[in-house]
Amino acid sequence: MFFAVVLILALACPSISLGASTELEYKKIQEKIDEEKRKLSAAQEREASVLNELDEVNKRLNIAETDLRKYRSNLRQTEVTITSIAIEMEKIKRSLERQKNWIRRKLRSMNRLGYGGDVLTQVLSAEDMAQLMRTWKYLEHATLYEHKILKTYRENLQKLDAEQKKLEGLRLEFETRQNKVKSKEAELAEKKKEKETILQSVRTEKTTRQKMISELKEASRRMLEIIKESTKTDDYEGKGFAQLKGKLLWPADGKIAIPYGSHKDPQFDTPVFRNGIHIQTDSSGDARAVYEGKVIFAEWFKGFGQLVIINHGSGYHTLYGNLAEIFSKVGDIIKEKQMIGKVGTSGVLNAQGIYFEIRYKGKPLDPAQWLKKKKR
Repeated sequence: MFFAVVLILALACPSISLGASTELEYKKIQEKIDEEKRKLSAAQEREASVLNELDEVNKRLNIAETDLRKYRSNLRQTEVTITSIAIEMEKIKRSLERQKNWIRRKLRSMNRLGYGGDVLTQVLSAEDMAQLMRTWKYLEHATLYEHKILKTYRENLQKLDAEQKKLEGLRLEFETRQNKVKSKEAELAEKKKEKETILQSVRTEKTTRQKMISELKEASRRMLEIIKESTKTDDYEGKGFAQLKGKLLWPADGKIAIPYGSHKDPQFDTPVFRNGIHIQTDSSGDARAVYEGKVIFAEWFKGFGQLVIINHGSGYHTLYGNLAEIFSKVGDIIKEKQMIGKVGTSGVLNAQGIYFEIRYKGKPLDPAQWLKKKKR
């Protein structure tokens, strides 16, 4: 009975009060939706292309790495020259010491004989013509030899002074180059820090991560278009690649850091499908062609850094990304093991190494199944 009364009272109440409450709640929800839309719009404005931003940092990082290698090479050359000059100076010093000892012995010998270095006294002390002639010939020969020794001694002193000045100049040059290396190393560290900051924002913002992965997929699609287009226009007829499954050389010395296929990306903490592998290696490592072929692409490619694509014929292509330098150009016929570049950190992943793909008629294959197994 009680519930029936409550129901009757509820139905009897004016509907305007319930309508007002509902309308108010509706307005609040709409305001919340509008607020979220504004936040989303603002976030989208802030999220300009993450990949473009990373690409610019990667280019600057690439230049810094190249400069650093050049400065270090110059520094090593200066060190070698300094060492060479120091060795030469030691030889000159030893020669000077021998010459000084000879001069000292000569003076002591002449003093001991009572000549005191007076040539006339030696000539007049001869007792007969035969002794006079012997003394004269000896003195003539000795004088020429002494003159030669003294001349060489003087030349060696001048040479030592010149080498000393050269060494001082090289040491100043060494210090300057050493400072350049330190400055470039600091710049490189700053670029890597800048890159890590961008990557960290990718890891922490879901929408940014999705945008990044979407752009990578788009880059991969454009790469496929390049391969398909080259297949139509390129007349290279290489053979033998299909028989090399499990026997291919590695494109660089190292180990597989990120495998082919579906997995959680370590940088973005997001499930992705990777068309190739990332081989972790030394920053100064060489990138080599795994098999003979023809270069169909060799330049910067958004999302993959410096990239080389080689056509091996019969529908097979290999791709080499994350290169610090490229030594080949489009149209080059490449031999197996030929160096095509230097590995670096110019790709999306903030790690040293090379990104490597194998494709058959545009379709990606697992490189791990094609590369030689490494001995443990």
